[in-house]
Parts: sequence; C-alpha cells; structure tokens
Amino acid sequence: MSGRIGGALVALVLLLAPASGSAQGSAVSAVESVGITVGDLGREIEFFTQVLGFELLGREEDAGTQHEALEGVFGLRKLVASLRLGDERIELTQYLAPEGEPYPLDSRSNDRWFQHVAIIVSDMQRAYGTLRAHGVRHASSGPQRLPDWNPNAGGIEAFYFKDPEGHVLEILAFPEGKGDPKWHRLAETTGALFLGIDHTAIVVSDTEASLAFYRDVLGLRVAGASENYGTEQEHLNNVFGARLRITALRAASGPGIEFLEYLVPSDGRPYPLDGRSNDLVHWETRLAVGDLAGLEARLRAARTNFVSPGIVELGGEETALLVRDPDGHALEFHGRAGEPVGSH
Repeated sequence: MSGRIGGALVALVLLLAPASGSAQGSAVSAVESVGITVGDLGREIEFFTQVLGFELLGREEDAGTQHEALEGVFGLRKLVASLRLGDERIELTQYLAPEGEPYPLDSRSNDRWFQHVAIIVSDMQRAYGTLRAHGVRHASSGPQRLPDWNPNAGGIEAFYFKDPEGHVLEILAFPEGKGDPKWHRLAETTGALFLGIDHTAIVVSDTEASLAFYRDVLGLRVAGASENYGTEQEHLNNVFGARLRITALRAASGPGIEFLEYLVPSDGRPYPLDGRSNDLVHWETRLAVGDLAGLEARLRAARTNFVSPGIVELGGEETALLVRDPDGHALEFHGRAGEPVGSH
C-alpha cells in the first residue's frame, strides 16, 4: 500500500444550520456516525474520552461471514467501540485479524484519502491549552482566526491536530452569528468545552462529480459553499499557496459532509487501489437509509464501486451495504428489511 495520510488539512467554511427536512424520496435520512480504523483500541478510547470528552457507549467483538462480506476483508475479527460527544457518534474499529497497513507517514493534506471530523469547542484558547497539556501533536502551526474580509467565515477559529495514531482531527469555534445556533445554545446551557461533531470533511478531486453522487444519487442537500485561501488557510493546512473550494452538504439529521477540493496545489494522490477496511487510513461515513434495496439499484446504475457484494444481513432486521464514492471514501449504508422510504 502506498503512502497516505499524515499531513494536516483545514476546512475553513461557513457551515449553515442542518436542513430542516430532506427532499421527498431522499435516499439518506441521517448521517449516523463516522467510523475510524485504529491499531490500538484501548489507547484510542482513552484519548477520545480523557482528552476530548467523548462518552464510551459500549464495545463489541464481531466476526463471521456477514461481516467479512460487508467489509470486504476475509477472515476478519474486529473490536468495535461506540463513543458519543453531545448528539453525535463515532465508532472506533480495531482489526484483530487480519491486521491492515499501518498509518502512512508521507501523506499530504491534499491527498484524496484524507478525512476528518470537526469537533466544536466553546473556547478555542482553552481547548488548545487542553490539547497542549496532553502533548497532542500539531497538524497546523496553531489556532487560526479566519480573516474578516471573508464575510461568510470571518471570525471562525480552527486548529488541526493528530490523535495518537496520526488521524487528523479538527477543533472549531464559531463566533456569534455563524454556524449552527445549537452550538451557541449548548455552550451556554452545558458549560462544556467540547460540544459535538459538526461535520466530517473529505478531499475530492472534482466537486461537480462528487455532487452528482452525494446530492443526485444519495439525496443530500447542499447547505453552503465557499472558496478559501490566504495565509491562515496555508498555516492551518501547512500547505503553501493552498486554495480550496469547499462545499457543505446535509441530510435531515446528523453531522454534515464537507467536500474539500484543492484548486491549488492540485497534485494530491488518489486513494490507493489496494486500500482495505482494515488499513489504518480507512474511515467510513455511516448513513441511515429507508429503502436500501432502492438505493442499491441507484448505486449500481451510477456504476458505484461496491466493497460488499450487495446488501448484507447483519442479524435481526438490520441490513447494510458498503461502497466507495468517486474518490474512494467509504460509505456504509444501514437499513432494515422491508422498511419503506421515509419511515425513519
């Protein structure tokens, strides 16, 4: 497997409030969680709970042919931990067998396998101090405040850092009047420092091609867009001359999905053709679907790259399907047997 992530990436964009409802017949009803493949589950749980304030909801161990089919990994046995911060969830997965490729050291922020989650904080300087006190590695040079000449994003503060295994994460602070109003309400009512997950961001090679997939096939709604550049963007990304086209999308509920198209520099490497779910570079965005069979048909008509051979029954009424988007990012769709569109 060729080299992948390690560098930092920044998404400096005004994220509008989530859509109040999805369009009639939309395939995806919610962004349920974001999954990260890890090498040491205990160490990662400790980091997310003790440093970032996540709550551990539970752990399980999975094996069997249905999980092998879903993930495209033969003979797997995996440990999965579910964690929550505010209303949002992540899932951390460690493969006991077979172990995947280690986290790459030569990755750049514009490589197209990049993905992160943006954690909203109530006070950027206090959050940065907490990360420094725990010896967290920098991905950006330090917290950056977006300039006021950018009316959509002026005053937003952002900082990129790495978890113990090198996955890049973001903390983000919205000034009054920007971002989802829920973050300001939570800051006032809870007094918490780490509030929840606003979005997951992915690097894309072509925004229009990604919109054709996420908007037109999956039914997500465009919620905002911007073009970001300047010294703040460069220092957050640690990429000289970085200029990004950023597009935010939303389902009816859950975190947003944000496209990061590097206009400059545009030499990011494509997702490795041999990448698998057990590699530490692997992330999965997990989405709820009312009519999974109908979505499968649309995905096949769109010539989507399937990881699982088709819909997999996981037990009870739960069904799932794993595919890759036009740039290789993994999407895991969950439904229930016989459930019609719109019943979520």
